Amino acid sequence: MQFAKRLQPLQSNVFADMDRAKAVALAAGREVIDLSLGSSDLPAEAHVIEAIAQSLHDRSTHGYLLFNGTLGFRQAAAKWYEQKFGIKVDPETEVLPLIGSQEGTAHLPLAILNPGDFALLLDPGYPSHAGGVYLASGQIYPMPLRAENAFLPVFAEIPAPVLAQSRMMVLSYPHNPTAAIAPLSFFQEAVAFCQEHNLVLVHDFPYVDLVFGETGEWADSSDNSKSLVPSILQADREKSVSIEFFTLSKSYNMGGFRIGYAIGNAQLINALRQVKAAVDFNQYRGILNGAIAALTGPQSGVKSAVATFQGRRDAFISALHRIGWNVPIPQATMYIWAKLPSAWSQNSIEFCTQLVKQTGVAASPGAGFGKSGEGYVRFALVHEPPLLETAVERIAQFLH
Repeated sequence: MQFAKRLQPLQSNVFADMDRAKAVALAAGREVIDLSLGSSDLPAEAHVIEAIAQSLHDRSTHGYLLFNGTLGFRQAAAKWYEQKFGIKVDPETEVLPLIGSQEGTAHLPLAILNPGDFALLLDPGYPSHAGGVYLASGQIYPMPLRAENAFLPVFAEIPAPVLAQSRMMVLSYPHNPTAAIAPLSFFQEAVAFCQEHNLVLVHDFPYVDLVFGETGEWADSSDNSKSLVPSILQADREKSVSIEFFTLSKSYNMGGFRIGYAIGNAQLINALRQVKAAVDFNQYRGILNGAIAALTGPQSGVKSAVATFQGRRDAFISALHRIGWNVPIPQATMYIWAKLPSAWSQNSIEFCTQLVKQTGVAASPGAGFGKSGEGYVRFALVHEPPLLETAVERIAQFLH
């Protein structure tokens, strides 16, 4: 059989590579401590589960769900954004339900890029951002993220010929994998840059709530925002060029339910809706009912989850420091982005492969997130502190 050329760059995936390495370790009898995948181990809240459970007994929820049937969810999403960021949102034209934010980042390039057009992506960055561009037969210009620039891209470094062929820029802060956060001033710069160069500005925003208390100075206090980090729409209040993706996977521990939404420029929302209409209907109505309960119900579970991940962060960082691995303390997300010891500085994939083979500790190699991720490793804080400390003990044995 002959397959489309667009599949070629999709053949390598950091998570699939580590899955194979974990399988080898398990087959050899290793007890695996999996810190490679950012899937929360915390449960969804009881009132969310109850809303879904009640829906199961309602026959009217068992059929196809078309766009008009999602109005209640879109209204809840719009209200959530208005309360959190002080931004007015039209649920009819500026909100679109998604099967997780990854669906949005993967499908939007189909609505924006013609073959050969460039997308400006973060390097390192989340793999599905690149995957969506490849599916649209676009080209990628990786914007390097460096520690000395607080892992923020430098727009002035983008070559003029690339910029002339570019149609979109994808940002994502708090950032996976580096755990960096971005101030409102950076987003204002990004919006102005995209307006000047006629670029669509995409912001993937799954970690909006997984921010730790000491980052309050990053919030825009002038608009009574309840978030510690800014939305891209706070820098583009007219929604002139911007679209933002949110998922309930992280804030509400609903990763397996695959529910999120896009919010922003009405033309971009409509274009993504057209692509989505060709691919799928919406999720089961009961899942949307659970999401409505999450967005409109008590938020104590979100605060509890943040406290849990902050405690895990502190335990893991302290353990790393005790073994002499001095890693900066991240201010957000569920990840530790650690610069590798010099012996492994140019081979993060081999480091992770040997680490899981010899110790059972699975992590994600920085190179899997892009060329600029080489020399780093990402640990996901998806276990309780005692197991995280055990993982660090094993890492210490591996390093020495």
